Amino acid sequence: MAHAVAKVMQDGGVLAVEAGTGVGKTLAYLVPALLSGEKIIISTATKTLQDQLFLRDLPKVVRALGFSVRMALLKGRSSYLCAQRLSTAHLAAYDFSAQDLHLLASARTWAQSTVEGDITELGALQDHSTLAGLVTSTRENCLGASCPHIGNCHTLQARQRAMQAELVVVNHHLFFADAGVRASGVAELLPSVRTVILDEAHQLSDIGVQFLGRRWSTAQARALAQLVAAQNSGPARGMADWPGLAADLARASNAVQGLLATVGQEQRRSWMDASPEMLAPADWDAAINHILESLDKALQTSSSLGPAWPEVATLAQRCQDMHDSLSLFAQTRPADQLRWLECGAELSLHQAPLTIAAHMRALLLSADTQSMERATSWIFTSATLGTDAQLSWFVNSCGLEGHTVLQVPSPFNYAEQAALYVPVGKHLGADQDHNAGVAALVARGATILGGRTMVLTTTLRAMRTIAQSLVTQLAGTGMEVLVQGQYAKRLLVEHFLRSHAARSEGTGQVEGPGCILVATASFWEGVDIAGDALQMVVIDKLPFAPPDAPLVQARALAIAQAGGAPFKALHLPQAALALKQGAGRLIRSESDRGVLVVCDPRLVQKGYGKTLMAGLPPMRRLLDEQQWLETLEGLRKERHADGGAGPMAPPSPTSWT
Repeated sequence: MAHAVAKVMQDGGVLAVEAGTGVGKTLAYLVPALLSGEKIIISTATKTLQDQLFLRDLPKVVRALGFSVRMALLKGRSSYLCAQRLSTAHLAAYDFSAQDLHLLASARTWAQSTVEGDITELGALQDHSTLAGLVTSTRENCLGASCPHIGNCHTLQARQRAMQAELVVVNHHLFFADAGVRASGVAELLPSVRTVILDEAHQLSDIGVQFLGRRWSTAQARALAQLVAAQNSGPARGMADWPGLAADLARASNAVQGLLATVGQEQRRSWMDASPEMLAPADWDAAINHILESLDKALQTSSSLGPAWPEVATLAQRCQDMHDSLSLFAQTRPADQLRWLECGAELSLHQAPLTIAAHMRALLLSADTQSMERATSWIFTSATLGTDAQLSWFVNSCGLEGHTVLQVPSPFNYAEQAALYVPVGKHLGADQDHNAGVAALVARGATILGGRTMVLTTTLRAMRTIAQSLVTQLAGTGMEVLVQGQYAKRLLVEHFLRSHAARSEGTGQVEGPGCILVATASFWEGVDIAGDALQMVVIDKLPFAPPDAPLVQARALAIAQAGGAPFKALHLPQAALALKQGAGRLIRSESDRGVLVVCDPRLVQKGYGKTLMAGLPPMRRLLDEQQWLETLEGLRKERHADGGAGPMAPPSPTSWT
């Protein structure tokens, strides 16, 4: 992989490389990148992975290579302390608890000494979304050059460091957000960069669609109305009928949401024609035009007064941005775009491209055009990019047809290190009994292992139901059940690891009662628990995307209209990649041992199950419950024989039974 990366960096062009778990793909792209001497951008999926790459992996490689390099970490503005917002945060803290007020005081103390201003430095602040929002800025409320704290702007300083660095680490959200709003600093970096590396590239399509799309909501409109009303107590008080303008905007927002309430309680509606499903076009147009007129009035007033007061100028820009966003939804839907609305406590309107393929082609072409010396190199990598040798699913969705692809298999011996069990029981498969059956299976297996189990569910409802059932079944055993959302993701993983760390007592090592982690969504990937703390991963159902999700519906329709089969071309590949990601949580090192349990009989009973199985690592199959129980008992005995702590030595094949 390193040779392939070095070649594309030398010659220019595009490389998509799938590197199985354990290959060391981070080293495989970092070493040639650093040795090249070129300016590099590395983008990864999340801010957490950004920090891991910048603070852990990069320093190790730089030390090993024995030379220095200027590196910078660049995040979005919501990750950096805003001194101006901090100075006014107390105005919104009237209903804060004593603990919240203490955290705010800690933030003020930290602000005096921080150099980077990255709120991850103050972990409790990062986990407190409300307070974090009060002390960081957005594009809408940033005062820009007129800010009295411009000389101490951490966001601006981070962008300046990035411009001067030889290697810059960003995240995909920032990378794509910049395509719509040239304000993150990435757009300025690209012309000077010779290589762009996109790690965890399997997330590119979904993140790209999100950020290349447009959104408007009544929540945004209400927030803007509050900002308009607040001008009556600011420097421009009395200069306009601020309360009247705010009330008109709030009424218009309430009216459009009320219109949806008259035609049913559906949370999500597709929007293929002039108006959303079940709504009369004339009624919809009237409601939207009412909001646009209210925005026009607020915009004209704030624009005329803006030159005198920076706060009012910022308000004018927000009015203009919201007017532009809503005007988009008053126009005919472009053929290559999808529209839908979501109606709950607030109403939100959405428009997004079906894929990022056209955008990526244009981005690659633009980068080559801007580069004066040679073509820019692009490396896309992940542990899961496709289900075939051509990586078709990823390549096609990102517009990379015709470029170089490479698959690098994992070095792990899955046949000895891991086993797959697909229970086919009377309580699995029937919707009304399925969650209870999964919980019973998990409780039985985790009791043998002493916890060491992660349950990955396909829905929030299943997560909550299975977790609650486990709490009931394991009451009195001392085994803890952790649930996603109970703490921040990082804290949950740390707690899970601590609960399985053997402790010294007397002359031996003693284990605690253990722990089970039940989670969904983001826990299917990006969770790295090596060693014997995790020995069983249970997946409740095959991870097919909800067929009524707007983007899934639209893509399926486009495939069908082109004469294709949506299940084969869309639903099955997506499920195969998601299943592969979930299975990847189990074996993280050469010494790991464990069992993957997929509680969905369709994996072995349906013809398409062969396609899904082919995407999984080549694990040993357990054919019945007895083999499963014996394997778990074997794992327990091996761990105790190893002293109850640390990674286990690879067992002989016979020890599995």
